[in-house]
Amino acid sequence: MKTLFQSLFFLSLLTTPLFGQAATEIAGVEVAGSYQLGDKSLTLNGAGIRSKFFFKIYIGALYVSKTGKTAAELIAAPGPKSMQMTMLYKEVEAKKITSGWTEGFRANTTDTEFEKLKDRLQKFNALFPALRAGDSVHMDYSPETGTELGINGKLLGNIPGKDFFSTLLKVWIGKHPADKTLKAGLLGH
Repeated sequence: MKTLFQSLFFLSLLTTPLFGQAATEIAGVEVAGSYQLGDKSLTLNGAGIRSKFFFKIYIGALYVSKTGKTAAELIAAPGPKSMQMTMLYKEVEAKKITSGWTEGFRANTTDTEFEKLKDRLQKFNALFPALRAGDSVHMDYSPETGTELGINGKLLGNIPGKDFFSTLLKVWIGKHPADKTLKAGLLGH
């Protein structure tokens, strides 16, 4: 009997990391359990759907070097991170996307913090085209390069500063998130 329990224990040690790396399916879209950013492997912290009224807009997925359960620890954590969106809605105009970023930044910063970020936010907003169902948006942060925006595998631009990416994350997991259900999903709850 002792041998059976020892065997099960060792088997669980071998398989547990595999479950942590497993893909998750949300709204028929596979969300990978890990993401390679340069030479760093990031782990899926959580994912969920951004909805507005009765419409599913996109799937959001947060990848980090070290998983966490609170917004504060994830935002403060050093190292690379990636926030990704897979569009579900037929089309979202660039103007709606960028007004969402601006509202999210304003809601989660003081006036002084917003003023410090405003020029970089305008540059970020200028990079966005309209997004359509199936489009994949990657906002990859690394300390060396800042926030790189890629859509459908094409790099569109770079915004410097950890403070920018930290505030960008607050749009989803800050005190005033765009969607509380999505926030819970990104935090792994």
